Amino acid sequence: MNSLAHNTQLQDRGALRASLVFAAVILFGMGLLYSLTSTAIGRSLFPQQATGSIVTRDGKAVGSSLIAQPFADARYFQPRPSAAGYDPMSAAGSNQARTNPDLRKRIAEITAAVAARDGVAARDVPGELVTQSGGGLDPDLSPAGAQVQIARVARARNLDPKRVAELVAAHTQGPQFGFLGQPRVNVLEINLALDAKK
Repeated sequence: MNSLAHNTQLQDRGALRASLVFAAVILFGMGLLYSLTSTAIGRSLFPQQATGSIVTRDGKAVGSSLIAQPFADARYFQPRPSAAGYDPMSAAGSNQARTNPDLRKRIAEITAAVAARDGVAARDVPGELVTQSGGGLDPDLSPAGAQVQIARVARARNLDPKRVAELVAAHTQGPQFGFLGQPRVNVLEINLALDAKK
């Protein structure tokens, strides 16, 4: 074997070894160590959020403060409709344009149902109670979306509507950091607070 061929063969082996070492560093360093490190940091700095913001009562998980869930009973505040059926594995909006006749028909039907359910005029039903959010899992309502439901919830629980309104006011969160977003009421938290009242 001449020296040129020998040198080429050594270079090929060196390139292969470097490639394998680089692949191992990327695989274990970025694929495993980075993931484990960032997960550990997240869990130590934000333990509630890192585990899904699970809400527990009496040691039992009852839901997540970040994901909407349906409440069928009239004694509870209702969240926004969900195109995903409140399934976090299927999060999605309806993807229907405003001009879609099916969307308009569905909104008209839901508006009439919400108006009848909550005993208000159809024009007083907030849009969020009849439209789906982009992900279909919005856990919050605006204060107006909660206000419309107060009379029904109070009647179903045999409570003074003023007490329910005070509870809604107490659970209304302002914009995040004082300027991001709008005031909101978390549906799961207000319903749990109602159950705690008894």
